[in-house]
Amino acid sequence: MPREQKQVRELQEGSYVMMEDSPCKINAYSTAKPGKHGSAKARIEGKGVFDGKKRSLSQPVDAKVWVPIIRRKQGQVVSVSGDDAQVMDLDTYETFTMRVPEDEDFTPDQNIEYLEYEGQRKVVG
Repeated sequence: MPREQKQVRELQEGSYVMMEDSPCKINAYSTAKPGKHGSAKARIEGKGVFDGKKRSLSQPVDAKVWVPIIRRKQGQVVSVSGDDAQVMDLDTYETFTMRVPEDEDFTPDQNIEYLEYEGQRKVVG
């Protein structure tokens, strides 16, 4: 699995973290002061990269969490059929089908940028 461990205090808004076994982009990060018997706690608000679900996480700042390694890749649209597009990865020349985002119009030979993690792909909008 392409992921690494980091301490919660190393996270920041705009970076990625695993929440409920899904890669999420951090929208908000805040910390509370240390309590009488413990370390400072961090509250992280995030949104699923591939499913769009909102999630939150509350952990001590010295706890370890998994951070997904999400790759940003370049592709070229080969063909479009309905809501699906055949895309060729410009590094590996592998072709695959991906869903065309609702607010996008793909045309053959168009270059696109997409995120990839464990076989999941999403167009960068």
